Amino acid sequence: MFGSLGGSEVIFLFILALLLFGPRRLPEIGRTLGKAIGEFRKATQDFRVSLEREVELDKFKDAARTLESTIATSLARGAPIEPAATTPPPPVTSDSAASAASEAAAPDGGSPSRT
Repeated sequence: MFGSLGGSEVIFLFILALLLFGPRRLPEIGRTLGKAIGEFRKATQDFRVSLEREVELDKFKDAARTLESTIATSLARGAPIEPAATTPPPPVTSDSAASAASEAAAPDGGSPSRT
């Protein structure tokens, strides 16, 4: 529980603190110490998260530099840069073709005209 401290050492430290600070101030000191430990843990966690975020950002920056150098090399050699593959449009079905044809035939936006 307390690392290398045994049960008798913890009891001795508790009695010593009780004698030094008294029974009225000991709970206040315990609360203050608990808050300080909690803030330290939070600060440590925040530091760890920000450090991991910076490492990930560096990975993205390295990938961007590699991409830029590849593009610059390709341009210097005169090699064409191929565009990224795009998704093809969805195939035309008979239902969508019929509705498109009826809309094109009707001049008022889709409803057949009566004359």
